[in-house]
Amino acid sequence: MLIGEVARRSGVSARMLRHYESLGLVRPTGRTDAGYREYTDGDVRRIFHIESLRSLGLSLRDVGRALDDPGFAPAELVDDLIRGTRERIAAETELLTRLRRIGAAEPAGWEDVLRTVALLQALGSTSARTRHRAALSATEDAPAPVEALVEAVLGESDPNVAGALRWALAHSGQEASALLAKGLGSPSAKVRKRAVQALAELRDAGATAVLREALAHPDPVVRGRAVLALGVRGAADAVPPLIGLIVEGTNDVDAAEALGALATDAASADRIAAALVERLTPGTPGTPGTPDTLEAPSRRRLTQALVDIPGPTATRALTALTHDEDRAVALTAAYALRRRGFPAG
Repeated sequence: MLIGEVARRSGVSARMLRHYESLGLVRPTGRTDAGYREYTDGDVRRIFHIESLRSLGLSLRDVGRALDDPGFAPAELVDDLIRGTRERIAAETELLTRLRRIGAAEPAGWEDVLRTVALLQALGSTSARTRHRAALSATEDAPAPVEALVEAVLGESDPNVAGALRWALAHSGQEASALLAKGLGSPSAKVRKRAVQALAELRDAGATAVLREALAHPDPVVRGRAVLALGVRGAADAVPPLIGLIVEGTNDVDAAEALGALATDAASADRIAAALVERLTPGTPGTPGTPDTLEAPSRRRLTQALVDIPGPTATRALTALTHDEDRAVALTAAYALRRRGFPAG
């Protein structure tokens, strides 16, 4: 076969076939009477082998070694190719992510593009001071794309920078709750904590919905912070888990404050007081989980929580508690009654 026919059959241009010949990768076996290169079936098979190896990322030099060196061991070279390919994929993925974020910012001109690029670079800086400045400027003329802010929030270990990033995210006017919800599923406890902290500072309906779902999260830190955030939002369904935090002694002061904030009217106050009393009232002796099995610190925390709940239900409960066998509980109840203007006992 002449070079033109080989090029048509193999898909390799005549120019590249000549280049292969110059490198010694494939040499036509013969020549025609007119002096044209003539390729045999074996030559064509070698061309296909060259193309197959090139498709794996081998250089032409390595292709020659692979085809002509009987002692050539491919394992090490393949490992190098795998590492190189992974590095290229990572670099291309990073570039794609950056381009998508620039596109999400909807730049009106190249000045906007350059500002967004500078902001993204600053958010990824190794300097905490630079990241802090970038977070504070992220809501200005060229707002940071929400994906970039969420990624920065979830990855930030410096508490000052993290606070600034959460502030920027909350003031960005962009929907971030779905992205932060993914952070709640992270295998890293630190990332999950950062995600729920950021959600707690968002006030949109999407964040509230994610926080409600987080009440069933297996991570107690996530559950605890979610219920506190819902309490601040005035969510009535946060009352039982808030009381649970008080019993457990997990963020109990914050939980008690949240209950006090939820007691905004007489009906709410009575419902909360009744729920606290239910946990304090003895149940069936010896039954695990009933109030009679509560340890003394839990009962004291529940009593303290009653102090800030207004209304007759809380007052009646505190009056009864002034006679409690636990002196700390009785003294706390008596003090609360005096503050309310009632005689203790």
